[in-house]
Parts: sequence; structure tokens; C-alpha cells
Amino acid sequence: MIRNLLIVFVTSTLVNCQLSRVNLVAAQTNYQQQYANAKSLFKEGKYNLAMESFKSLVAYDKENPFSEYASFYYALSAYHQGYKSVAKDMLLQIRQLYPNWDQLDEVNLWLARIHFDNKEYFQAMNQLGALKSQKFLKDIQSVKKAGLAPLTDIGTLTRLHEEYPKDAVVGERLASELSKNGTGKESQELLEKLVSTFKLKKAEYITGPPPSVYKDVYSVSVLFPFQVNTLEPTLSRKRNQNILDLYEGMKLAVDTLRKMGVNISLRAYDTDRNPEKIKSILDLKELMHTDLVVGPLFQEENDIVQEFSRKNKINLFNPLTNNFDLVRDNPYGFLYQPSLEALGEQSAIFLDGYLTNKTCMIFMGDTKRDSVLAMNFLKGAKETNLNITQIERFTKESSRKILEILATPTEFDEFKYPKQFTLPKDSLGAIFVASDDPLIYTKVVSSVTTRGDKVVILGSENWLDQTTDYEKLNSLGVVMFASNFTPPNNALYNAFLQKFIRTHGRTTSTLPYTDYAKIGYDFMFFAGTMLKKHGVYFQHEFNKAEIQGYLTEGYDFQYSRDNQHVPFIRFNAGELIRIPPSNR
Repeated sequence: MIRNLLIVFVTSTLVNCQLSRVNLVAAQTNYQQQYANAKSLFKEGKYNLAMESFKSLVAYDKENPFSEYASFYYALSAYHQGYKSVAKDMLLQIRQLYPNWDQLDEVNLWLARIHFDNKEYFQAMNQLGALKSQKFLKDIQSVKKAGLAPLTDIGTLTRLHEEYPKDAVVGERLASELSKNGTGKESQELLEKLVSTFKLKKAEYITGPPPSVYKDVYSVSVLFPFQVNTLEPTLSRKRNQNILDLYEGMKLAVDTLRKMGVNISLRAYDTDRNPEKIKSILDLKELMHTDLVVGPLFQEENDIVQEFSRKNKINLFNPLTNNFDLVRDNPYGFLYQPSLEALGEQSAIFLDGYLTNKTCMIFMGDTKRDSVLAMNFLKGAKETNLNITQIERFTKESSRKILEILATPTEFDEFKYPKQFTLPKDSLGAIFVASDDPLIYTKVVSSVTTRGDKVVILGSENWLDQTTDYEKLNSLGVVMFASNFTPPNNALYNAFLQKFIRTHGRTTSTLPYTDYAKIGYDFMFFAGTMLKKHGVYFQHEFNKAEIQGYLTEGYDFQYSRDNQHVPFIRFNAGELIRIPPSNR
């Protein structure tokens, strides 16, 4: 009886073990089949279905050998569908749950890609630094190159290079951007160091102009939208009078230069603000042999002319704009005016030397121009002792907030005039106003007038053409960056004015401040004398010293393709004066 029970027990145990083994095999087969199906969907690019299939395999189970891989491919499926935050969370979970998994290098590689996608460059570089296996070296380089390719900000690239001074990919990217957009002596010295350190092909990164060529007569081609077909034969002001004045000033300068023995053949072409018209002009054989192109003046005309200049190695100057983007990709393209970048940075340097109270606010409008100007002021301020306490962007609708920020009273005197404000008196040193919108800067002026303290307002010389309330600008001591400033007592300027009146029977400008004829005259005199002294590629001389001006103070193109000379002006007893460096 006992023997029979024993046989039954043993037999039952064997059967149960066999059933368990069968169930285990079946479970493993089931997991394996699920994983195989999910992997197949992933390979076919059906990432949504793959995510659902991998999801059931993600949870840890001691009988499931695929949880790590399922988690990994779940993350990749999410990534390929644009769910990068989901992918990132899953990859981080893998690292936490499976710290000894032999595929962690691939996890870190994908985390680095996600950081690059999110423009988290330092985190991405740190992530790549965590990879240990040598077999991923090519993948690391590939991910790094792809991730850094969209990064064009020289400041960020410079900080990356400082953090990873031996990284060749970072060094090459920084060199590439410096070769296209770097300005200033320090940028050029850094570029040369990068080329040497990382054995880069110098000709691809440091390209200078050809040797200069000297001539008896230099041809200057002016590409302006004269729109002659729309002009009426009357003495009244034309709608494009500024452009006509600019050209008339250039013509007068050519006449002055001729009397000095400098021969310029000035050729005018009407672009008519029409890209097709410009193409036909640039197809003319005479344009191929011109020594200097002046223009174009508008964005829609720009690309094709810049390409012509770059391809044919012909110097090009834009005499009016502050937008460096118009010439950025053309090594033969120059701005006669300072760029917005230069105006912003040098305004910060100026205020640092001008102020006792270094506390400063930045107010800007909602245009791209305002943003570039404000951000470069902030960039410059970081290199000084200025303390930026507030940055505000205003639209026309929200500009009333300026009064709330600056002139909301908290206390009144016996005559009910405000004597204290939410922003306490004398707590603020300056306001940098990065906008030419009268709704913005007039409210700043009005608010500071109400406050009655010594806040310095720094803005643009363009304000002088948009306001007639010079008395407020005078009483508040408003400062303006002014690359086109000419002192009223400049004898050469007064001689130019008399010459213009004799020639045209009228004064040069109907605007209160900006004189386009003067700008044209001064630019052409600068270009003509440079051509005479230094030949067609006169930029060879730019890095040697600043250049003396004629009607304006001068020009500084040292290691730059825009004029870095930025004077600052204010009213003194009702007369505009330049603020000398000793007073800053």
C-alpha cells in the first residue's frame, strides 16, 4: 500500500515537473515570438505598432529574457515617431534598472542624439564621453558631427571648445563658423590656432582676397532701385528721394576725387526692385570687369548680387544697412555702417565707462532687428561690470507697460506730484532701448521725465528723424549711437553742403538729421581714396589701422567686414556733440 502511494507520488511529481518545464518553454517561446514580431514591425518602420508590441515585454519578469531589449527598441520606436521625451525617459530607465547591461553604450549614444536634437550641446558631449567601448568611435564622431552641424553660434561653440579643447569635431565646427562669421582680431587669432591645432586645410578656412590690382581708372557699379520709369519730371520730392540723394552725393564725391587725381568711372544701374531685372544687369559683360559694386539696398535684391560678388571675387559694399546677414556668407561683401552686432556690443562697453551706477535694463521691440541689437548688448554687458536687471520685449499694444515698470508712483508730495515709484528713484543707472519704434522710445523718455532722476537712456541716432521733441532729449541727456554723425562746425561738411546747393539748387536733405547725400559723398570719397592708394582689393589694408574719415569721424574694418567705429552723441546746450572717450 505504501509502495503504491509512493509510486503515485513520484509519478505525480514527475508529471508536474514536466508540465512546469513545458509551461516554461511555452512562456519563453511566447516571449520570443512577441519579441520577434515586435522587432519585425520595427524593421519595417511601423514604429507605432512596434511600440505597442514592445510595451508588453518591457516589464521585468525573471522568465522574460527580452525586457532590456524591448525597453531599448521601445525607446527607439518612440524617437522615430517624434516622441523624444518618451524615448529619453525610457533610455534613462534602462540605465537605472540595468546598470550592468552590456548594451549601455548604445543607450548613451542615443541619449546623446536626443540631447543634440534638444540643443543641449554640453549634456550631449558629456553623454558621449560616458561611452567606453572603442567599437563606437565612428558612431560617436558621426553623432557629434550631425548634432553640431546646425550650431552656428560662435559663443556657444567657443565655450564648447574651452570645455573640450582636444575635440577635433568641436574645433572644426568652431573654425568653420569663425571663417564665415568671425570678426575681430581675437576671432582671427583663434581661427589660426584651430587650423594649426587640428591640422585643417588652411585654404578652406582662411581665405584672403587675391593680390591687389592698380589701375588708372577704377569702375564702380551702383545697383540701386532708382525706378526711373515711375519718377515725375518735377522739382517736388520723389518717393525714393533718399536713394536719389545717396547717388547724387556719390557723384559729387567722384567730381571732388577727379580734381585730386583719382579717376572713378561711376556706372548706375536701375534694379527696379526686380530680381529678373537684376539678373539681366549681372549678365552684362561690363559688370564682370567692374572693380566695386555698391548695393543692393533691399532684401529681395540681395542674394543674387551677393552670389555674383562671391563667384567673381568683386568687392561689394552696402552703404546703408546695419544687417550683417546680408553679406555674412560673402567674403567680398562689406557693410559701410556698423552691424547691429557691433552697435549692441559697443553700446554696452560705452555704458560701462559712462555710468557710475552700473544697473541697467534692456527694452526692445518685437522685430528681428531689435532682438539682434538687444542680445548683442547683453553679450557685451557680460564682459563688463554692467548689471542687467530686466529685459523686456514690447509690442505696440503692450508698450503701455513701460510706464507701469518705470513710472508707477507709490508716494506723492504736497502738490500731488509723484516722488517715489515701485522702481525706486536712483536705483537704475541706464536703459538701453533697442528699438526705433516711437511708441516704445517716447514712452521711455516720458517715464524717465516723470521720474526726475538720473537714468541714462541710450538709443539710436535714427530717433532724431522721428521726433521733434529735441528739448526732452537735451534735458534728459539722452545718448545715441551715431555712426553717421558729423559735427555742425565741420568745415569740409559745410563746403560739401555749399557744393550741393550750387549743383542742385536745393539743400541736401528734408529729414531733420540723416543726410543721405552726405552718406553717399562720404562713402564714395572713402572708396575712391582706398582704390587709389591700395588698388582693387584694398581690404588688404584693413587690418593695419583705423581709417581717417572725411565728413564723418572714420572707419574701423580691422578683422571685420563691417565698420566697427561707433561714436556716441548727445545734446549739449541744444547742439549735438560727440561724447569723447575721456568722458566715458
